[in-house]
Amino acid sequence: MLMEGKRRLIIDIVDFQKFNAQDSIELMKHPLEYVPAFESSLKQFALGSNYSGESPPSEDDEFWVGFSGHFGSHQVSPRGLKASLLHSLVCVEGIVTRCSSVKPKIVKSVHYCEETSAVFERYFNDDSAPQIFPSKDEKGNPLSIEFGLSIFRDKQTVVLQEMPERAPAGQLPRSVIVMFENDVVDKVKPGDRISVYGIFTSYAKKDTSNAHTDALFKTVLKANNVVQLGKELYGPKLTVEDLQKIKEVSKEEDIFDRLAVSLAPSIFGHENIKKAVLLQLLGGVEKNLANGTHIRGDVNVMLIGDPSTAKSQILRFTLGIAPLAVSTSGRGSSGVGLTAAVVTDKESGERRLEAGAMVLADRGIVCIDEFDKMSQDDRVAIHEVMEQQTVTIAKAGIHASLNARCSVLAAANPIYGKYDRKKKPTENIGLPDSLLSRFDLMFLVLDNLEIEQDRKIANHVLEMHRTVPRSVEEQKAPISHSLLLPEEEDEDEKEIYVKYSSSSQVDWSTASTSSTSSQSTTSQSQTSSEASLSTTTASSNGPLLFTLSFIKKYILYAKTLFSPTLSEEAENRIVEAFAELRSNEKHIHTLPITPRTLETIIRLSAAHAKCHLSHQITKRNVEEALKILKFALFHEDSKDIVSGAEVEETPAQVTSKPNNKKTKRNEEHL
Repeated sequence: MLMEGKRRLIIDIVDFQKFNAQDSIELMKHPLEYVPAFESSLKQFALGSNYSGESPPSEDDEFWVGFSGHFGSHQVSPRGLKASLLHSLVCVEGIVTRCSSVKPKIVKSVHYCEETSAVFERYFNDDSAPQIFPSKDEKGNPLSIEFGLSIFRDKQTVVLQEMPERAPAGQLPRSVIVMFENDVVDKVKPGDRISVYGIFTSYAKKDTSNAHTDALFKTVLKANNVVQLGKELYGPKLTVEDLQKIKEVSKEEDIFDRLAVSLAPSIFGHENIKKAVLLQLLGGVEKNLANGTHIRGDVNVMLIGDPSTAKSQILRFTLGIAPLAVSTSGRGSSGVGLTAAVVTDKESGERRLEAGAMVLADRGIVCIDEFDKMSQDDRVAIHEVMEQQTVTIAKAGIHASLNARCSVLAAANPIYGKYDRKKKPTENIGLPDSLLSRFDLMFLVLDNLEIEQDRKIANHVLEMHRTVPRSVEEQKAPISHSLLLPEEEDEDEKEIYVKYSSSSQVDWSTASTSSTSSQSTTSQSQTSSEASLSTTTASSNGPLLFTLSFIKKYILYAKTLFSPTLSEEAENRIVEAFAELRSNEKHIHTLPITPRTLETIIRLSAAHAKCHLSHQITKRNVEEALKILKFALFHEDSKDIVSGAEVEETPAQVTSKPNNKKTKRNEEHL
């Protein structure tokens, strides 16, 4: 500690328990009695150590102690801070949503009286009770403060909010005010996920009127140590058995296709979209060049098309399977709500920086539904986030840059509500090229009237409904039990494959083909249908789909431990493919082909290599990435989309074809 020039000693509570178990329990319950004794002993030991380095200790120095380690029942979220934990030592995990500026707080004030030439001292050690700054002595003589003799310390106030993915369904995340002092200040910024160790205490409200004092008290967490949480803590824990299964499965040739089909099994078809979501979950390789240039590795995907084509269900499934995901809606979100805002504190009157949804989803995924409902000004606000992955704020005298390294998965409807096949894709989308070029992939999800495809979809949905067990309300089980289910989760985590009964099989051979342009739907309850699939009996005829718990572990392992590099053959293939895409202007494409498309190919190829647990990007990875990219650009499987030259020649054919199919289908039902 002294060699590093620090004045705070961090004590691991586990080591202290091994040294003295009884005192460690008393320390957790009554830290206000033990911490001052710790700090006094630390100062005596430091002064008696005869250290003569760069910064030797002196009598005027202050020494502090901080704590770390596992706190057991005292390690909670802001929601778990109850009255039973008041004035005890706790560890709170959360995400920083608001930060104040660092200001000096007076500890010892020295006052001088000119009338009597007397000097007065006053100490301010506790923030719990309101304290009055003296301006007159006992006889009413005015006092002047001597700033040079007074002692100040740094103080910062932070709002720590419950992590969105840990908040119970249907409830708002709770928050707690954290007070940083001395050397702990200015270590966090909005969007950081941290563990705060400190004393949870309360204080009375300041009585600003002559009314009676309220019996309610405010609470604050006085921090003595802060630890940054890494992104690997968000996902599931991997065991040795899990690693063996992951490495064994990764050797299969069709591992990418099998993982893609296993995503959202209650949604029929959409194979290419599921592959794109899988690549988005895996992500590319982020690069920070020597000249300060940042090249993002996150993949941005947009789904646009007709209503009732499972776009929102895909977003909901991604929210459940991603290690970190934040959901928002285009209608209910503003530009500052997605990025960051400068707000004014009602009590102190000072301006603070508050993080938005994209800053809170740093190293995760932001799912934006109804993206087309956002205003033009709000869409412009996320341009910087989608490419530079930072949020720059220059408002009200605050200049800051926050990290927003997140992927964007957006869903939108066409301009006319339903896709008009007589118009070009760019006329249906209605978004500027400056925004579309920031999306790596954009899929057109169309609702085509094809009787064979409709039969398969109907069979799939009916089988889902038939195998769904009774809902929680019908069983009259408590909601808390349905959310926890610790024993069933432990059993499911041991399984790799989802088990199906022979009666719940559908034609997966047709579902695994490129059917993104076909109608796609989902059952009324995504979660309940997937749960029913995992509880059915085994069948040798069923497809071997992976369980959601295994997919989460596979994605976590592949994303965090592999950063593949380009091989020479992969570089040559990417150059040829990019030149071919740029020269092919005859085809109508959904996204503008710009130099950003080159980065898209590299990101998708790197994500595909991660899926195979490879440290090198090969030509095969590039080819698979190009298949998905070309499908998203040209929508090759949709034959109903016509160019501008074909619109005038075949308008009747386009409009009459669905009517004939509808009449024919009605006749068959009759």
